[in-house]
Amino acid sequence: MDHFLYRNGVLHAEDVAVPDIAAVVGTPFYLYSAATLRRHYRLFADGLEGLPHLVCYAMKANSNQAVLKLLGDLGAGMDVVSGGEYARARAAGIPGERIVFSGIGKTRAEMRMALEGGIRQVNLESEPEMRVLSEVAVSMGKVVPVTVRVNPDVDAKTHEKIATGKKENKFGIPIARAREVYAEAAALPGLDVVGIDVHIGSQLTDLQPFRDAYGLLASLTRQLRADGHDIRRLDLGGGLGIPYERSNSAPPLPVEYCAMVREVLGDLDCEIEIEPGRLIAGNAGILVSEVIYLKHGEGRDFLILDAAMNDLIRPSMYSSYHEIVAVHEPAAGVPLAPVDIVGPVCESGDTFARDRAMPPLAAGDLVAFRSAGAYGAVMASEYNTRPLVPEVLVQDDQFAVIRPRPTFDEIISRDRVPAWL
Repeated sequence: MDHFLYRNGVLHAEDVAVPDIAAVVGTPFYLYSAATLRRHYRLFADGLEGLPHLVCYAMKANSNQAVLKLLGDLGAGMDVVSGGEYARARAAGIPGERIVFSGIGKTRAEMRMALEGGIRQVNLESEPEMRVLSEVAVSMGKVVPVTVRVNPDVDAKTHEKIATGKKENKFGIPIARAREVYAEAAALPGLDVVGIDVHIGSQLTDLQPFRDAYGLLASLTRQLRADGHDIRRLDLGGGLGIPYERSNSAPPLPVEYCAMVREVLGDLDCEIEIEPGRLIAGNAGILVSEVIYLKHGEGRDFLILDAAMNDLIRPSMYSSYHEIVAVHEPAAGVPLAPVDIVGPVCESGDTFARDRAMPPLAAGDLVAFRSAGAYGAVMASEYNTRPLVPEVLVQDDQFAVIRPRPTFDEIISRDRVPAWL
């Protein structure tokens, strides 16, 4: 469920008409619903109620400060994968004890940043990283809680670019080697081994891969405890998918996911950590764009928008589907016609959809890309010197720009021309 609905023929975000925002902000822009963000977080928090747990929002999905503060005020932790994300989380007021540091390539500088600012735990991905963190912690006189990410070789049956739990992926250590790696971790100074970490991929639409991975995790927990390790936290990662294409069958609901977690892991007396990102933010946001031209080509028509692949790269990078709707609701029974929906960037890959059935649209009309709240603004670039898209947050009947569109002067002023030119 989201809070983007038609009222009197006009798409609204909560209680604000989308065209009213466009008139103030200009297009294109990202638009987020505070009510949807809160609702999606609470689905997980309520689903795990009664189990010791922490819902750590995977902020790589959408790391705007306003989004982080909104979720942090609800009690969310944060899953960060870079020093920059750690700094963003702290700037948003998230305490260090609610921040989990993931990612396969943490540098010494990032480790020091986390240890200085406070960290709930570091999820280790390799033996070299484990040894470096030990050196950094000892040099700072610190002891850092850690988990080791295990790769269970479970096929998540998702897009190959976002699968992370198979043996050919770069993430984690093979689960078959977990016991020897944990023995080394326990012997290293400066590390406090507190749990196990696993994450098998993103946009999963079936619970069975989760069930398979978590079953292996339960067995490993018992083995490691028998070896003398005090395993008291299980970091389950994220990955639960959202319904980008509404005509397809819906992915499992958070309540179903949480029930499965209870069934498979509930008897281990461990604190459960989960790291949803897409499911919290994805359907909480839309990308609003204006039609520039309707171009009649050879055998096909092109709907040319002012949004481009640099604003929303998922269709170009992953061949991803986004539902694209007219902001002004078409009349019932209006005929639809196939168009290619494209942006103005000088790349053939700047294509959002091919042969998409759309109502009649003309220059100046507004369209909205649904399910654009995750991996949209965070993956945007200034390719073709196109300014980053502004972000707007709605709550009830009010809205605020939470990241402004930069001017050309601001973009160009970041360049530095050497004195000798």
